[in-house]
Amino acid sequence: MSSSAAAAPSSAARLRALRPDWLADPKVWRTEVLAGLVVALALIPEAISFSIIAGVDPAIGLFASFTMAVTISVVGGRRAMISAATGAVALVIGPLNREHGLGYLVAAVILAGVFQIILGALGVAKLMRFVPRSVMVGFVNALAILIFVAQVPEMHDVPWAVYPLIAGGLALMVFFPKVTKVVPAPLVSIVTLTVVTLAAGIAVPTVGDKGALPSSLPVPGLPDVPFTMDTLTTIAPYALAMALVGLMESLMTAKLVDDITDTRSSKTRESIGQGIANIVTGFFGGMGGCAMIGQTMINVKVSGARTRLSTFLAGAFLMVLCVVFGPVVSDIPMAALVAVMVMVSFATFDWHSVAPRTLRRMPAGEIAVMAVTVAVVVATSNLAIGVVVGSLTAMVVFARRVAHLADVTAVVDPDGTTVVYSVTGELFFASSNDLVGRFRYATDPDRVVIDLSAAHIWDASSVAALDTVETKYAQRGKAVEIVGLDQPSAALHGRLTGELTGH
Repeated sequence: MSSSAAAAPSSAARLRALRPDWLADPKVWRTEVLAGLVVALALIPEAISFSIIAGVDPAIGLFASFTMAVTISVVGGRRAMISAATGAVALVIGPLNREHGLGYLVAAVILAGVFQIILGALGVAKLMRFVPRSVMVGFVNALAILIFVAQVPEMHDVPWAVYPLIAGGLALMVFFPKVTKVVPAPLVSIVTLTVVTLAAGIAVPTVGDKGALPSSLPVPGLPDVPFTMDTLTTIAPYALAMALVGLMESLMTAKLVDDITDTRSSKTRESIGQGIANIVTGFFGGMGGCAMIGQTMINVKVSGARTRLSTFLAGAFLMVLCVVFGPVVSDIPMAALVAVMVMVSFATFDWHSVAPRTLRRMPAGEIAVMAVTVAVVVATSNLAIGVVVGSLTAMVVFARRVAHLADVTAVVDPDGTTVVYSVTGELFFASSNDLVGRFRYATDPDRVVIDLSAAHIWDASSVAALDTVETKYAQRGKAVEIVGLDQPSAALHGRLTGELTGH
């Protein structure tokens, strides 16, 4: 054997070099496996509830959660984020199922996946840069409120034993981490409360009361619909709405996880990955889905998961629990899962954002944007609508704030033949509307200089305002000279001046 051959690394060595460091760390494996198990347990009642909202059999929601989680763990752009059947998607496609049947719903899920891939490839993820921090904080706080509100029905008109069970579960999750963090506190809480209720024979609502769990794995197939243009026109509006809502929630959740973990993710890959996951889910007869914020918080913030393994195992464990351990899982008291979700809601809420000290320092506009986002999300139960309305509100607040920064000052030459107007600030549709009224057309000298060296022209409205100023002076026989334009402003002004009015 030559020396060069001896020095060459073996195939096994090359594979080890490519292997992520966390694969060799037993602590990471333990965290990821246990986190995946906790999330799988929390997914079961949620998926069943969302199936009811969509008007489909519980197995359809559980299959969707399984295929979404497993697929997105491979193709998604945000590690440790959980995607499954969600309430937002169920609300969008539920009417289609009620009016046309399950086959049309499944076809819409597949088409929504195609739309998401197209939107991802077109760069829709880049729109996230226009979501301000105040909207993000409102989104998080509204999410926490929705998670808590969703648990209220499970605490209404139930046996009295439910309340001490929930309290006990919360106490375990608060104090158990002080003893050890080796095992996730939510898992300890679920197991403990299940053992207590079974051993003591306490009759309380259980997971099994939500619906029957599937006894076999999903089988792939084509949707049972006629492949015609009529079908396409029927499902397309629902598919597009589902694609937009799913991407909005998924990208917002990915951004939230980025902040929690201090890591970056590929939003474009996540957008395309969501599309692929929905297509796979549709071919397996699922109801589709997107990122699940509550379960993602359990996985990332409560359990400490950071890799794709936890996402994959959440889906895999979900099917194992349903198919193999269905009778055992059915006996888990809903009080245990309610306690987990209540803890998640408190951990998710940004308490610092509503502290009196913070509110005193925050600009009123920022507080208003946050409050509007929270109010709209809570009122509509739709995170996507809240984010859109909050972002539009933030744009209005920003436009009003920037509009007041534009100013005009006038200086007349000592000889009285020339006046120089110095314009400062950003000129756009909001600020340029007041520009025309800042000049003294009747009393100014015959020569007028408008100095824009401390200003910037952003849009056609500003060019039109300057044209109006020039016209008003020209009507009085006075000459106007515009100076000091920076290169982008000069290019825009030169291209549009004189072209914006028909007379």
